[in-house]
Amino acid sequence: MKTALVLEGGASRVYFSVGVMDVMLENGIAFDMITGASAGIANGVSYASKQIGRAYRIGVKHSCLPEYMGAKHLLNPKNKSYYNLKYVFDDIPNIHEPFDYKTFEEFNGDVIAVVTNIKTGKAEYIKVDGSDKKWTAITASCALPILFKPIEINGNHYMDGGIADPIPTEFALQNGCDKGIVLLTREKNYVKEPENALKVAMSMYKKYPKFYNALKIRTEVYNLSREKTLDLERKGKVLVLCPENTEGWKRTESSPQKIEEFYQHGRKVALKNLERIKEFIK
Repeated sequence: MKTALVLEGGASRVYFSVGVMDVMLENGIAFDMITGASAGIANGVSYASKQIGRAYRIGVKHSCLPEYMGAKHLLNPKNKSYYNLKYVFDDIPNIHEPFDYKTFEEFNGDVIAVVTNIKTGKAEYIKVDGSDKKWTAITASCALPILFKPIEINGNHYMDGGIADPIPTEFALQNGCDKGIVLLTREKNYVKEPENALKVAMSMYKKYPKFYNALKIRTEVYNLSREKTLDLERKGKVLVLCPENTEGWKRTESSPQKIEEFYQHGRKVALKNLERIKEFIK
């Protein structure tokens, strides 16, 4: 039986998932596929490299620094993203919180980042290659409209995978996995409402009509993706873990104290459900 770890994005809210993942790593729980969108897969790579605490340290030590994110980076013509791309995707993994590339390459499975092609408006699934020391596929998967510029890979331009496939549960089950653990970053009964930022994003991408349409239906796609995942849980195909209460959890949270709260809540949920997790994927 092959198992998948499926990771929803959510920027800083994924430190809930980081807490869950650290508990699972501490208990030797392995998966045959790790897939997700945006910050979900950006932190999920540390699961494949078996680095307990690495993603947590990035959250509490680095995300609060002015060189990590802020409006000045968005206004910088050499960066054009709210996050400092060089610092986040180059300096941190290669200098400040070294990534274990060797263990990552020894991972006996697939690590898949979901991206959205801005020409087609469709999701694509890119295998994360440890030889890319600047993490281009991960950067593309995280590239939220407005907050990021499009990321080029092999002549195509991509943005946030969460636009076209925010919770790639079906992808995992249709590509060789029999069961999965799904980590959401909102409460189980959460329903997304249309966001004003979407209208701004749409206005920026009118010359890409299919991507424009993907942004237009983003809310419906997200809610349908959640419902499909919860239906798969009812059918016994996946086990879903999610926060109990995300009130006050900001997408771009940088306070170490708040990130610690997200992380510890994830650990609490994981420990509470540890035996269920083990039994489910046994």
